[in-house]
Amino acid sequence: MELFFRKYGTGQPVIILHGLFGISDNWVAHAKRLAKEYEVFIPDQRNHGHSPHSSTFNYYALTEDLLGFMNQNQLTKAILIGHSMGGKVAMNFALEYPFMVPKLVVVDISPRAYPVSSIHQNIIAAMNSVDFDQALSRGEVEEILQAHISNRRIRLFILKNLFRKNRNMFGWRINTAGITINIDDISAGLNHEGAYPGPTLFVKGADSDYITDEDEPLIFKYFPNATIETIEGASHWVHADAPDELCRLFSSFLGKECAFEPQALGL
Repeated sequence: MELFFRKYGTGQPVIILHGLFGISDNWVAHAKRLAKEYEVFIPDQRNHGHSPHSSTFNYYALTEDLLGFMNQNQLTKAILIGHSMGGKVAMNFALEYPFMVPKLVVVDISPRAYPVSSIHQNIIAAMNSVDFDQALSRGEVEEILQAHISNRRIRLFILKNLFRKNRNMFGWRINTAGITINIDDISAGLNHEGAYPGPTLFVKGADSDYITDEDEPLIFKYFPNATIETIEGASHWVHADAPDELCRLFSSFLGKECAFEPQALGL
């Protein structure tokens, strides 16, 4: 599968992997910060953004997509940064192909299985409830989403997936059907023999429950050379809540400056 991607800068390759319901655009500001020292790639993962849709949607497929992406771009090694679902893909890839990953950053996700959250269920229900024959404006789509999603910030995050199919009709870029039928697979935990020996940074949002103290034994089982850092005042969307703090952690862990003019970042 040939993935759509954005690329910035030159130098040692870095690949940033977005989370479920996300798109590459969510991480552009961070990519531009890193691009002062690195060549940064942000792909849209399958069933998201401008990348192809598929009824197959699990971590095996997403991991092989990443391998294909690296081969297509002639990348023998790349630092991986993954958020949420993207963090699970990055972890799986590092365990399968450790020689291709010099360093690994996992943002607010652990290796364990997660129950399908009410937030994810509400997002799926909200997106599936939109009748694009009737909802003819962005405002009308947001009004429909509001029946399922009270948090406007999350609604705006979901609306990044909205596009105009033609002059008279909107649609979702994301493959809502493929995600709906495979959501249990995306909630699955890691199931690997062995461990990734490379340097690994786990970043936790203090206001998020995606990484808990109980997760630490599993984290260190798979990633024995890991450190865990917590960013105060950040939710699951750490990159949007605390961009400067996250940038500083990147600088410290990667050994090169993550620097760009501070600006508001999207989810």
